[in-house]
Amino acid sequence: MEAIELAIGGMTCNACTAHVRKALEAVPGVQSAQVSYAQGMAEVRADTGVAFAVLAAAVAEAGYSARLATPVSTPGSSHATAAHGAGPRIAVIGSGGAAMAAAIKAAGAGAQVTLIERGTIGGTCVNVGCVPSKIMIRAAHVAHLRRQSPFDAGISVTPPAVRRDKLLAQQQSRVDELRHAKYESILLSQPNITSVRGSARFTDAHTLAVTLQDGTVQTVGFDQCLIATGAHPAIPPIEGLKDTPYWTSTEALAAAAIPPRLAVIGSSVVAVELAQAYARLGSQVTILARSTLLFREDPAIGITLSAAFADEGINVLAHTQASKISHADGVFTLHTHRGDIQAERLLVATGRAPNTRDLNLQVAGVKTDARGAIVVNDHLRSNVAHIYAAGDCTDQPQFVYVAAAGGTRAAINMLGGDAALDLSAMPAVVFTEPQVATLGLSEAAAHLRNIETDSRTLALDNVPRALANFDTRGFIKLVAEVGSGRLIGVQAVAAEAGELIQAAALAIHNRMTVQELADQLFPYLTMVEGLKLAAQTFTKDVAQLSCCAG
Repeated sequence: MEAIELAIGGMTCNACTAHVRKALEAVPGVQSAQVSYAQGMAEVRADTGVAFAVLAAAVAEAGYSARLATPVSTPGSSHATAAHGAGPRIAVIGSGGAAMAAAIKAAGAGAQVTLIERGTIGGTCVNVGCVPSKIMIRAAHVAHLRRQSPFDAGISVTPPAVRRDKLLAQQQSRVDELRHAKYESILLSQPNITSVRGSARFTDAHTLAVTLQDGTVQTVGFDQCLIATGAHPAIPPIEGLKDTPYWTSTEALAAAAIPPRLAVIGSSVVAVELAQAYARLGSQVTILARSTLLFREDPAIGITLSAAFADEGINVLAHTQASKISHADGVFTLHTHRGDIQAERLLVATGRAPNTRDLNLQVAGVKTDARGAIVVNDHLRSNVAHIYAAGDCTDQPQFVYVAAAGGTRAAINMLGGDAALDLSAMPAVVFTEPQVATLGLSEAAAHLRNIETDSRTLALDNVPRALANFDTRGFIKLVAEVGSGRLIGVQAVAAEAGELIQAAALAIHNRMTVQELADQLFPYLTMVEGLKLAAQTFTKDVAQLSCCAG
């Protein structure tokens, strides 16, 4: 028998103590529970071996939170006290942004973490996603500026010689450097984290079987588990496609040569970013978009980006799908209703699917949606109280900063805390040129929620920074709630739009009105000043203002 002291969160009156006590006493092995509203504590008398995680899960199911306080010893319970002092056992499946954030947070709080990774440490972002893609995009930007810029009349053009092997070596060197500094070395420096290399699958709700790289199987028991297995490129069922050497983003980022012609299937973020990068590095690029570019966003975004791509010679075929694909003599042939399209390389970028198929989730009782994504609430908890999930394997937005934030909050909650992930002010950036940045609700999304809106769109020829850059492509659109005037959404297509969107995120997070935004001080000749100007258009004609009118 042992006594376990818990700090209980969420109680609002004495009546809450009965709910917490009932939940705790329903746990197998618990003999009694005494709960104090005034102290915010519960003292549980339980059989030796009853896990804290099970108690915390029971409290969470009742609508409250629990964390370990200093254990209260009873005669003969020194072994149990030491076990609780060591912290709960937490299994983390994956090693990307969500997994690492959770593992570091949990280990720092005293949990014993087992991190399981079947592939390369670091997951998608650092290895085959965000980092290498942004390096490639930046290199393509430099190549483009040497070939063409708004200042060509005064600065002579120098067509670049693109040495793809050198660029690839530079790119991979930085990837290796960041993986070691931000993932591998951190794992080695954390005594509370044990790394296991292999593929994990559930055998029951508290046990994983890990098939190691040598083929042997290791059993990992846990009190709490975080699933952070990421996602993989989704491949459409096009006739003939699977029999061809097509690229996904992984192969496109690691390709040793720039092909003369590149066909891209898809209109997603990955599709448009890599299409423009390859075009700027020397490929003749054709995009097949089932609808329009970035069709889930405000329609003006796709129209503006398509126009910018056309100016660079990128052929965007909207409302076009390939019915059949073949490959012969080093050339792909895509059959469409517009005729055949040929290219030396084909990139398929039609979204990503969650890595959950091999986890045997049904044994643990974890529910997924139709895509196979794990359904979680705002506390990152699945339908199984002690199993959490974060990142691209869930039904949440697929951004690494969302994954990392989710991982951190999941760790807090696994340790008895009460941390929610608020996505109401989540910025998103597409690293094309001009960049696309979005936040909050579009007009269409607001109307689906029965929110009446008022909006203004500011052309960039009203923004002094854009005029000074001789680049006025794009716009900034603000969406406000009618009546309150509160800012609820921002859509921007502009050079460095990603650098201005966070100011808008802070405005939405703090529930600012467009008038309050218009009244703020913004530095002159910055692109973010466009937010102020866009806000001013709700009450005045900014074309009639002086350059830096307040």
